[in-house]
Parts: sequence; structure tokens; C-alpha cells
Amino acid sequence: MPYTTLVSAQTLQAGVKDPDWIIIDVRHDLADLAAGRASWAAGHIPGAIFLHMDEDLSAPKTGQNGRHPLPDRAAFATKLAQLGINARSQIVVYDAQGGMMAARLWWMLRWLGHTAVAVLDGGLPAWLAQGAELSTEAPANRPIGDLQLLTTAVGTVSADEVLANLATQSRLVVDARGPDRFRGENETLDPVGGHIPGARNRCFRDNLQADGHFKSAEILREEFAAVFGDTPASAVIAQCGSGVTACHNLLALEIASLPGAALYPGSWSEWCSDPARPVATGG
Repeated sequence: MPYTTLVSAQTLQAGVKDPDWIIIDVRHDLADLAAGRASWAAGHIPGAIFLHMDEDLSAPKTGQNGRHPLPDRAAFATKLAQLGINARSQIVVYDAQGGMMAARLWWMLRWLGHTAVAVLDGGLPAWLAQGAELSTEAPANRPIGDLQLLTTAVGTVSADEVLANLATQSRLVVDARGPDRFRGENETLDPVGGHIPGARNRCFRDNLQADGHFKSAEILREEFAAVFGDTPASAVIAQCGSGVTACHNLLALEIASLPGAALYPGSWSEWCSDPARPVATGG
């Protein structure tokens, strides 16, 4: 039975030596782009591959496509196959930030059609809390895998579709950024502060308990219901600053058995790059 949302540190300890399990470290620091790879080199879960948020999980930036634009699907599938990922592979992704970065790769693999992917619940701190060891050894090269693109129900929306939705209001935009940035305050990452008009705020950190593990499915369902109102998850557009932490909300929705929301990959960083697009501020 594949793991499709979360894996505990205890479960990962049991599976770490399974050749069909592939562990991927995506630790990242927006303020220090070299920090993730340096952290991996200093110590990682044994066998873990490192993938960089900007270099591996994003396409080149144009100034108008956001800070973390999605790569080409086919090219990304090829890259992962070259790392040895197969159709049968159980992927486990982790970071040290409560899944903030790991959820992005979780979503991207589902976007390719590979559903046997899970985030390490609690991240690297949970692994260390189990008394598990780290390694500084690079993983052995694997034979090229057979991962291929498959049909997927994972959806995305474009900036034009979000713009058109302002008139129809047929879908609900949910912003995963912190409340201050949503209001247009303390904006340090993007040139314009504020949010997409009509959006509601659900900070991704609200998906976590105080110990950094995800809240229960029942609690997540209740909390998302308070944000969505009468809107079904299938009519929700998830966004954030650059399409990364929105995936954390999408993971939480999957845990809560509320599937079907779409990702706006460009998110606020793409939206605000065009001064013709309207901006709202405040709560």
C-alpha cells in the first residue's frame, strides 16, 4: 500500500533500506540559496538525494512568471527518471521547515501522475527525535528509472484564468502566505504588497501542530470549512507567494480528504508583476 500524503519518522526508519524507497531532501532558505545544499552536505537522512528549489524544481524566471515557475512536465519527469525514480518507487520528501518546501515536490510528483509520494511528517527534526542518524555520504548512483508522465487529475490555473474569475467568482482563491503579507504589510519578497481581490487567507503554518507535525484530518477539515464556507474544495484555487507554500495547503486538503483544489503556480509573484492586474490590501 503506497504512502500518498504523510510518512512518520518511525515508518521511514523501517523503509530507508528498501531499494524501492527513494528519499529526497529539499531543504531551502529563500534568503540564502546555498544553505539547503550545504545543510544536506553537512548531514542528511541516509541515502537522501538533494534537489534544489530554484535549480531543480523551478523553470528559469523571466520577471513575469513568478519566483518559482513550474518546469516543463516532460523535462522534469526525465530528470527524475535519471535519478533512478521508477513507476514503482515510493518517494519520501523532507525538509526542516514543517513541509514548507517538501510539499512542493509532493505536489509536483502528483502533477506528473506519480501518487506514491509522501512528506516526512515533522521533517528532519522528527527524524532526529527518533534517535536516527544522519549521513554525509552521497547516495550511490541508481540505474535510470522508468518514470513516465501519466494522466493526472492534479490541476493548475493561469493568471488569465484567475483574472477572469474576478468577474465570475465561480472559484475561491485561498492564499497560503502569512496574514501580514496577505494584508500587504511587511512585504520583503515581492515588489508589491497585497493580495488578489476576493482571496481568503489560510496561512500554511496553520496546518501544523506546535511540534511541527500536521494536524489531524478531522481538525483540518473543520478549519478549512471555516475558510471555504459553502465552496467545495474542487472549486478552490490555491496560491501563495510563488506557488510553493500553496502546495502545503493542497497537501493538508488531501490529508483532510478534501481533494480537487487547483494550484495557481505563478501566485502573487506573477500576479503583481503586471500593474494592470488589480491588487487588494487589508484583511
